[in-house]
Amino acid sequence: MQKALSFRSIAVATALVAAGASAHANLTIPANSLVANSVQAFSQESLDAFEVGGVTVTPLGNATAVDGVAGAFSFPITSITINNQLKIASGDAKGSALEISRIARNVGKVGVTVANFTINYTTKQVLADTTPLGGTTTKQAPLYNFNVATPLGIKYKFPLTITGHEVLDQLTLTPEMNATMKSALALTPVLAAALDSITTFGTLTQDILVKLRAKPVSTTLYVPQ
Repeated sequence: MQKALSFRSIAVATALVAAGASAHANLTIPANSLVANSVQAFSQESLDAFEVGGVTVTPLGNATAVDGVAGAFSFPITSITINNQLKIASGDAKGSALEISRIARNVGKVGVTVANFTINYTTKQVLADTTPLGGTTTKQAPLYNFNVATPLGIKYKFPLTITGHEVLDQLTLTPEMNATMKSALALTPVLAAALDSITTFGTLTQDILVKLRAKPVSTTLYVPQ
């Protein structure tokens, strides 16, 4: 009964948003029980730069590699926040993480973990808890700036099928993350120049289906070990 009620509550809330009903400010809708995912597909130029620098990207926590697509990773969406203008203010992927690392000469493994992602639609930035390997975590540091290529479209099909689709592109490193990556990855001047030459780190695609997962995704924050 509780599972059905949870599904009904989420479905009704989403339907109200789609219909343009009034809502309170900062209404957060849980999405960890729904088939809702955000997929980052790294651009080919970023993958080429990673290869030159011996950089690997490893999914951790709730994150998984997308089968058959090089450099693509899926993060379950755990919640969506709606503002009082009935617009998506933010979306969270708590518990998901990527480790970006390489083996540096005379140093060993170096890198940075980005985790617990938030898409902030007000600032048009992706935020993440950022932790250099063996270092201190900076909570919700600006990771990427983005452009909205395909605005979130919510579709309703009788009797109760609700879907949402969105594409964000032109992912560019923020100055803060650019500096963090150069330091945490111990990049040489040549490799740092390769990082600076990347014009886009790819896309983020959000797909939401108001359908229950076989098992809800954990919303526990990912903490690097």
